[in-house]
Amino acid sequence: MPPDAPVPPPSSWRIALPHSTAAVPIARALVRTALADLEAAADTDTAELLTAELVANAVEHTDGSGPIELVVELMATGCQVEVHDHDPGPPGDLSALRPGTPPDPWQEHGRGLLLIRTLSSACGHRATEHGKAVWFTLPAAPGPRS
Repeated sequence: MPPDAPVPPPSSWRIALPHSTAAVPIARALVRTALADLEAAADTDTAELLTAELVANAVEHTDGSGPIELVVELMATGCQVEVHDHDPGPPGDLSALRPGTPPDPWQEHGRGLLLIRTLSSACGHRATEHGKAVWFTLPAAPGPRS
């Protein structure tokens, strides 16, 4: 590539976050910035909300043995956000509501995975070399980017 040629934008962002509640607002700001930088047409408000839920779950339900990693990837059909942590255990059930009582709307906890299942086009988790990655995808939003 010639030295004066424009550098193509990155197709993904990857950043380590502290294993603390401070990671949640940082992650929200980072996903908004990443989607703007990647010129993703996905709904940034929904991406921020779901990212905050994933990061909050990683902070609350895993030990502080290492950082949490946030990965934002632009895809032809929208974007995918992953949150990596060092706990190999599954994050509840992202594929369907467990039998029993639905989350209490008056409680502070218990609705994060429901929001992720409901508002994303797909979600899940996978094992990684150092723990797991929990992810969701959002489709490209119709019309102008938010």
